[in-house]
Formats: sequence, C-alpha cells, structure tokens
Amino acid sequence: MNLETNRLLFRHYTDQDFPFLLSLLTNPDVVRFIGRGKPRNEQEGIDFLQWIYDTYRVAEYIGLMVVIDKERNIPIGHAGLVPQTINGRKEIEVGYWIARKYWGNGYATEAATALVEFVRERFRYNKLIALIQPGNTASIQVAKNAGMYFGEKVNLNGQEVHIYQILQSEKRGTK
Repeated sequence: MNLETNRLLFRHYTDQDFPFLLSLLTNPDVVRFIGRGKPRNEQEGIDFLQWIYDTYRVAEYIGLMVVIDKERNIPIGHAGLVPQTINGRKEIEVGYWIARKYWGNGYATEAATALVEFVRERFRYNKLIALIQPGNTASIQVAKNAGMYFGEKVNLNGQEVHIYQILQSEKRGTK
C-alpha cells in the first residue's frame, strides 16, 4: 500500500525495523495506554512483529506500518488499519503510535486522518474505530481531529476502553 502525506510516508515493517519497533514497545510513555500499559521484552517484541506480519496477510492495506518523516527519512512511529473483534463484531481500527521524542508535532493526527481518508476514498467499510483507554486525552484529541466521535464504552480483555468511531457515510468533522 502506498500512502503518504505532506510530511509522512507509510510502509510495511521488515525485520530490519525490529530495533525501532522494540524502542516503541519498551518505552513506558509510549505504551502507557496500549494494551496492559506495560513495556514489553524482546521476545514479546518478536511476537508483536510476527502479529504485524500476520495482519499483512489479511489484505495489503491491513496492518501497522512504519511511519517515516519524509524530510529526515527516519521512522517516527507506526500507524495502520488493524482488524479487531469487539463483542463478537469484526471492526477495523485506526491505530497510531508515535515515538515519545516526536510527540506534539501533529504526526498522530496527520497519520490517523490519512488513514481515514484512504479508507473513505477506496473502500466500503460501515465504520472505522479507534480503541482508546480512558485518560488518554492526547489520543482522544487525535481521534476527534480525524473526524471520529465517542461511540461506546466496552470491556476488552479486562480493560475499559472507549470506542471512537466514524461512519463511512459521514463527512469528516461533521459529528
């Protein structure tokens, strides 16, 4: 999948990206609101990369991708369309993680908005979601900036999670 914005380029992970992925997974600030909220070890990082590779087999446009700052040609995070099952429903999540040192530059909003627009222009999903833990105000703002709004609270693997969503028929930012 070729996806890019003015500042960002998205590409599939490769084995050579593992040190960067591990830097995200081991940073307590980055993972604070992801899953169980705790850094992962190297083996868990290997398993996570394998999970990413497995999602690529679902469809070319599915899975987390490395997000590259085009001007500096460096990875700054990852984002992508992630298959989820919520209360028995199959959903597509807009996921985004930015490395701590690049927070506050609008990269997450730019990535999330690009993914929402990519799906809107090319595919027919009823809705896209973002799974956000309560208290993650930065991620809530990113979802809102990408046109999403609060949908419901769910319990996911013993964790309360808020679902932000955008319906395919809605224009960005109208709800």
